[in-house]
Amino acid sequence: MALSGAPRCRAGERGPRWRRPWKLLALGLLSASSVLAAAPGAGAMSREEKRRLGNQVLEMFDHAYSNYMEHAYPADELMPLTCRGRVRGQEPSRGDVDDALGKFSLTLIDTLDTLVVLNKTKEFEEAVKKVIKDVNLDNDIVVSVFETNIRVLGGLLGGHSVAIMLKEKGEYMQWYNGELLHMAKELGYKLLPAFNTTSGLPYPRVNLKFGVRHPEARTGTETDTCTACAGTLILEFAALSRFTGTSIFEEYARKALDFIWEKRQRSSNLVGVTINIHTGDWVRKDSGVGAGIDSYYEYLLKAYVLLGDDSFLERFNTHYDAIMRYISQPPLLLDVHIHKPMLNARTWMDSLLAFFPGLQVLKGDIRPAIETHEMLYQVIKKHNFLPEAFTTDFRVHWAQHPLRPEFAESTYFLYKATGDPYYLEVGKTLIENLNKYARVPCGFAAMKDVRTGSHEDRMDSFFLAEMFKYLYLLFADKEDMIFDIEDYIFTTEAHLLPLWLSTTNQTISKKNTSTEYTELDDSNFDWTCPNTQILFPNDPMFAQSIREPLKNVVDKSCPRGISRAEESLGSGPKPPLRARDFMASNPEHLEILKKMGVSLIHLKDGRVQLVQHAVQAASSLDAEDGLRFMQEMIELSSQQQKEQQLPPRAVQIVSHPFFGRVVLTAGPAQFGMDLSKHKAGTRGFVATIKPYNGCSEITNPEAVKEKIALMQRGQCMFAEKARNIQKAGAIGGIVIDDNEGSSSDTAPLFQMAGDGKNTDDITIPMLFLFNKEGNIILDAIREYEAVEVLLSDKAKDRDLEIENMDQKSSENDSHKPTSEEAPSESQDAGAVSEEPEGRGESSAVGDPDPLSPASTDSAGVSMADPDPHAPGPTEASAPEPACTAGDSQPQEQNTQTEANSKAHWDSKVQPMESILADWNEDIEAFEMMEKDEL
Repeated sequence: MALSGAPRCRAGERGPRWRRPWKLLALGLLSASSVLAAAPGAGAMSREEKRRLGNQVLEMFDHAYSNYMEHAYPADELMPLTCRGRVRGQEPSRGDVDDALGKFSLTLIDTLDTLVVLNKTKEFEEAVKKVIKDVNLDNDIVVSVFETNIRVLGGLLGGHSVAIMLKEKGEYMQWYNGELLHMAKELGYKLLPAFNTTSGLPYPRVNLKFGVRHPEARTGTETDTCTACAGTLILEFAALSRFTGTSIFEEYARKALDFIWEKRQRSSNLVGVTINIHTGDWVRKDSGVGAGIDSYYEYLLKAYVLLGDDSFLERFNTHYDAIMRYISQPPLLLDVHIHKPMLNARTWMDSLLAFFPGLQVLKGDIRPAIETHEMLYQVIKKHNFLPEAFTTDFRVHWAQHPLRPEFAESTYFLYKATGDPYYLEVGKTLIENLNKYARVPCGFAAMKDVRTGSHEDRMDSFFLAEMFKYLYLLFADKEDMIFDIEDYIFTTEAHLLPLWLSTTNQTISKKNTSTEYTELDDSNFDWTCPNTQILFPNDPMFAQSIREPLKNVVDKSCPRGISRAEESLGSGPKPPLRARDFMASNPEHLEILKKMGVSLIHLKDGRVQLVQHAVQAASSLDAEDGLRFMQEMIELSSQQQKEQQLPPRAVQIVSHPFFGRVVLTAGPAQFGMDLSKHKAGTRGFVATIKPYNGCSEITNPEAVKEKIALMQRGQCMFAEKARNIQKAGAIGGIVIDDNEGSSSDTAPLFQMAGDGKNTDDITIPMLFLFNKEGNIILDAIREYEAVEVLLSDKAKDRDLEIENMDQKSSENDSHKPTSEEAPSESQDAGAVSEEPEGRGESSAVGDPDPLSPASTDSAGVSMADPDPHAPGPTEASAPEPACTAGDSQPQEQNTQTEANSKAHWDSKVQPMESILADWNEDIEAFEMMEKDEL
């Protein structure tokens, strides 16, 4: 995401409403760099250190790129753990993630202009020749319109942009004759059938060979698409039209943007996450700046910059005002409901919103950009990477991290805006973490779980397209570049489009004839380069003064995430009752529940169940509060349920040549050594047992003694396997799934349960690996014979200490318990007990019965919920845990103790599908009530 350039006007200069928008570039941001960079005591990084880090980025890129070319090309992506290419159809399906793969050498195309930014012009020339010679765009395969546009079409256009620039310079690419542009035009025509809808919004997927409606297309039945999917086309499609003189591409992209704008929620000026492509109805009515919407906002601002159409800037400013009014709760950015923007739609944030500080830099709104960026950096310092999602109190919600570049992007733009060397140190941290935790022998591997440090066998193309661009540009000086980066705009995939396209082949009228903008307050719009003395008061410590209050926000404070409705009450009426505060013995609380339409039902067995009837609420506002209370209670109960489960564990290969760089996600056992209480873990060489199933006495005990035993799943209980290898002298065990092709990438983890007997006699650690992860160890044994692993609750630092660590001392240390606690958050895991027959039907031991009858047209809730991440409109504000100043972790409220007179909740729960259906009816009732009131 982002613009690269400096402003073309002096700070504070006023001017007309420019039709040549690049004069707005970064809104005067770089003018402040010299002030802050020279700040006394700011710890400016030396030129030598910057150059060293820039060279380190180049080396890292070479490691990733060369391994892709050696082990994966012409496949779309590299699988860095197994050192092979990912070919769609030959690997287990990962669902929508695979829609980016089209058998068109995705990573190479996505990386083309990165090669030029990193001054690798010879490699670029070779890569372009490979793309022209090898890539076929006429494959019978269904791909994502959004991903294909930003990665492949954008990659071809970015490659063409820098190719013609190099040819003009006269040294490289003299043979080039627009071949990449011809391929881009071919691909553009292959995407056009997706726009065959009455609304102009594209289908989310298209068959490259057969389009959408063709009998062999295997697509075209979808009804919904995400806002970003339909609203992130204008830069690439308009550039294609401007390059080729064929206007149809820009026309289609504009029509899609126009339709989304028309369908915005008029009172809040927000858009939802997903929309029906035929009717224009909002399917998901929550709104934020993260996944599903993010690049729609980005492309509105950049479309103005590239195309010079005032209407795009007016739309962006209108949306931005709504974002700052409702979604921004500094330093947080929380989703809200588009019809009820005072009501938070969720209590967690996704990692894609990390792009937003960079967009705010382009807007010129620096303070909130600094605040949000600093909050994200504190989360990274706690977990090494930004989890895919984290809660308002900064705990892990989704633990994966696919090496996303959005935070690096915002870091680059904040440095360009402020010149503060602090952001160079942030970039240095990103480099160190990538090398320390993600680097593997065949590239860089995504993190399966940031808490354990385990890896996933994927290296997405955007890692090479974006991450290395932004990191290199962060440390590069102008003289390090072979061209002027300020002459280009970055797409959302960081592809380069030249700003001169603004005045080329203008086949589309830019004049805004609509009258719907007359309601807008023109004072909200910036039509001039702002005075940098306003952006940055004459204070060299400006950025630091904003960051300072946030430096301990993750570890030592408890941000509450107050809703705007609650905030507006001030000293007036009391805020709505929150689930975390509720006490069933409090008469005042029971009266509030009644007002909200929530009934407390006492069951015959002494348990209590909550049921809500929206029509029984005192008012629509009270019904809304009741809905939020029910949602909070479900989230609170599901959190307690999750805390009773064990988190995933890690198997780390520490011997040569891995040295701890390969970490496999492992399932825990409900018996044996608790690795969370043994800081050093258990380290040892692995050995395959005989018999391999481990279901009888081990016949090769001499090979197993003082080693970690490998065995196959099946034919007996897990606990029986553990007892047999422990008797043979093993210091630990790894059970490998016998289901061919199973992988933690596609299957949920589970806990190995006991056999129903007392398992205190089992003292060694036991972990479970799916078939794919287990084969990585087995392959290593075949190649290197002696393979040493570390079983732990979290991967250890991958540095020289692992290489030089003495094996004997590590084995001794592995049995010394410590008081270290397990992570507070865990991935959902179902406990599975091995059975001799019907393993596929193994029961979930210890899991509560997920079913409980409830009244019709009601929402029932108990203190257990089978799906804490259920999407949709039922996700609302959840209770923030109580905490005091200085607490490092929020205190969880115990709702099942009799001492504090809390209700003893039902251990069963109504099916989530039923609850969602009931609440959807309630929401429809709210909307009808709202119309009646109006």
